Amino acid sequence: MPAARAPDDAVEAAIARVLDAEHGAHEAIAATQDAALAMIDAARATARGLAERTERRIGAIRAAFERHATAAVATLDATGHDAEARHDLTSLDQARLGAAVEALAAQLTER
Repeated sequence: MPAARAPDDAVEAAIARVLDAEHGAHEAIAATQDAALAMIDAARATARGLAERTERRIGAIRAAFERHATAAVATLDATGHDAEARHDLTSLDQARLGAAVEALAAQLTER
């Protein structure tokens, strides 16, 4: 009977190795899934950080643009108010204007 026991022991040992390997494979799969989830979480955190920095930068650029636009509009308003001010023509201005009108009239009438 000892000879018959040896094949049974070998079979049991082989089954035990297969079960140990299967258990190891399940542990490896679980560890890989945990690592993948950790990578996903890290990638999401990185993306959130990037989005937050981008929003801050866009906000700063938008604020700088608005400040610049406000200053430019104020400058244009001031220029417009200056243009609305009454400007009395000097005799030199009147002479230039008269000459320009005469030259334009001559061109239009082809004299």
